[in-house]
Amino acid sequence: MDSRVSELFGGCCRPGGGPAVGGTLKARGAGGSSSCGGPKGKKKNGRNRGSKANNPPYLPPEAEDGNIEYKLKLVNPSQYRFEHLVTQMKWRLQEGRGEAVYQIGVEDNGLLVGLAEEEMRASLKTLHRMAEKVGADITVLREREVDYDSDTPRKITEVLVRKVPDNQQFLDLRVAVLGNVDSGKSTLLGVLTQGELDNGRGRARLNLFRHLHEIQSGRTSSISFEILGFNSKGEVVNYSDSRTAEEICESSSKMITFIDLAGHHKYLHTTIFGLTSYCPDCALLLVSANTGIAGTTREHLGLALALKVPFFIVVSKVDLCAKTTVERTVRQLERVLKQPGCHKVPMLVTSEDDAVTAAQQFAQSPNITPIFTLSSVSGESLDLLKVFLNILPPLTNSKEQEELMQQLTEFQVDEIYTVPEVGTVVGGTLSSGICREGDQLVVGPTDDGCFLELRVCSIQRNRSACRVLRAGQAATLALGDFDRALLRKGMVMVSPEMNPTICSVFEAEIVLLFHATTFRRGFQVTVHVGNVRQTAVVEKIHAKDKLRTGEKAVVRFRFLKHPEYLKVGAKLLFREGVTKGIGHVTDLASLCNQHVPHQKSHS
Repeated sequence: MDSRVSELFGGCCRPGGGPAVGGTLKARGAGGSSSCGGPKGKKKNGRNRGSKANNPPYLPPEAEDGNIEYKLKLVNPSQYRFEHLVTQMKWRLQEGRGEAVYQIGVEDNGLLVGLAEEEMRASLKTLHRMAEKVGADITVLREREVDYDSDTPRKITEVLVRKVPDNQQFLDLRVAVLGNVDSGKSTLLGVLTQGELDNGRGRARLNLFRHLHEIQSGRTSSISFEILGFNSKGEVVNYSDSRTAEEICESSSKMITFIDLAGHHKYLHTTIFGLTSYCPDCALLLVSANTGIAGTTREHLGLALALKVPFFIVVSKVDLCAKTTVERTVRQLERVLKQPGCHKVPMLVTSEDDAVTAAQQFAQSPNITPIFTLSSVSGESLDLLKVFLNILPPLTNSKEQEELMQQLTEFQVDEIYTVPEVGTVVGGTLSSGICREGDQLVVGPTDDGCFLELRVCSIQRNRSACRVLRAGQAATLALGDFDRALLRKGMVMVSPEMNPTICSVFEAEIVLLFHATTFRRGFQVTVHVGNVRQTAVVEKIHAKDKLRTGEKAVVRFRFLKHPEYLKVGAKLLFREGVTKGIGHVTDLASLCNQHVPHQKSHS
């Protein structure tokens, strides 16, 4: 991690923003779009057949891995060829974890050839047959003309193929929502999930608040979850038409779970916990057009960078500002994104074609940062954000997912409830393995370092019943009559075979992002590691007596209250007032109790 990220935590941005990493990448509309390549994907070549200068004749060459497939044409294939094409589609769907993109009229080397209307119609008919064979649906994302010296117009068609994997109920994508207080985070989520525009006075956000004081103040202080579904044809499925959460899950083939986080600095610890514990796939950073980068916006941006969470930006409240004010806010964002600590390439989204390109490039390159400008009151450009979310593919590949599922079960406990007639319920994320109804697990560590036996009675995902939970999925688990007093946030539920390692002392390699004076032995900070959040004291700084802003070192920490379950290599973030730092755990074995006793449940 570049230590210059500390600039985002330790003060205001300097005018000019430092050397630019590149200009704003503005996706072009039909006839000038590089549909699935990053900014480096446009190649100049003499074989442009007289194409216009703003219509590059190449896409990046087709990759063997990934969910993007190039096809020049699919006209009347033989039966053998058809079966091969079906097998190829299954592979691309597996790589995209249920989603694939077909570029029709493109050669394998990326040359944009295009097809005449009759050939394109026949190719799409074949693609539809292939999708039916594997149980998938297809949606035409866009058609673009290729301007060659030819009397017959030639087109390229981009098609989304979507199929819910056999072992899942729907595709799932978790999006953390960040931004300064009063930037419109809860209002935007209310508009997206309820299907009704806001009245300008916050009516859309009322259904999202969990506490009375949130309704009275209009400010989120806790973590809440909202869902937005898309069916196989890309149509929005939300709470409009009096749907319930169960009906949304049943009607959707893709589900976006928004994690609504607090914007006020007083609740920063809650925001950090949401980012570290719930493992979002990406983050949505909301910036108010009339205030620009203010309050905690810069800090939230720094957190996303420090934790390596990909993010895109939404500029809200454009209905309150003149066009020049919106443009000034966008330019301000571009300057910050191009700073050495960020190394991002801004991509302004102004059309549906831009939204398709942005979704594909965002998934392929961690440096691309799409920027949307919209209004939750007038609905301006709201559809562009929906198109983006519908097309946005999973950001982890199928191989990583399979590796996680083959490991032993590990479930992070983030929330604890008591539900009448159900008993104790815990919410969290399954970080590895598979969890089924009836599984016997152990939960801990307790204050004395023990793990207690328990049984998973039932599982729910997005408020609907689920029999099997797989790595990377968030859910709530019912534990029957297990004593709630024995549980706390930060515990883990693991397979008894794992023999988990716990520790009170650990070492980490850190970068001090910001500190007003010097960071010394004896300093107390709040440490965040995954779902663990506890105060720790600095016992030793190796090879140094003290640290200043931007410096690196290996530091030994000791938890003050009770031992925790940690793993070597886990990302770490610590804070205390304005002091902040990041790093990763480097040593546990020499400092920890390796053999953890199991005890019978005291339920």
